Amino acid sequence: MAESVRLYDLVKESFLLLDFGDRLFLERFGLTVPRYYVLTHVANEPGLSPSVLSRYMFCDKSNITRLVRGLQSNGLVERRPHEQDGRTHRLFLTAAGAALYEQSSRAHRHYVEARLQSLEPDGAEQLTQILTHLNRALTAALDNTPERSPI
Repeated sequence: MAESVRLYDLVKESFLLLDFGDRLFLERFGLTVPRYYVLTHVANEPGLSPSVLSRYMFCDKSNITRLVRGLQSNGLVERRPHEQDGRTHRLFLTAAGAALYEQSSRAHRHYVEARLQSLEPDGAEQLTQILTHLNRALTAALDNTPERSPI
């Protein structure tokens, strides 16, 4: 197996392990991973538009609409009309959404620290640099990809 394919498989396996752990952990708060990250993005950028949120979360607008509607029906997020552009909306956490986000994000930070404690400080720093470089390269490659074409 080519080294690059082996590396890809390891990175993918790490993602899947992290994601599965997050799914199990966030169930305690009645959240899915996507719902948690909607709360995270809206908490970090109040007034965020659904279209920007879809870019942040790498999913289409229909998925964002479904996620936001679910969070609205749970009383966690509210959509408000944009002040200058009546065609768009802005997203905000409700008081209940802010409280749930604060509680879940604090617990999630501790959970992440515990999960990654096996990395030595130097190893964690090196891995951070390597993954930052990889993510920039992958983002640049996506930005330069022609519109999807059949393979």
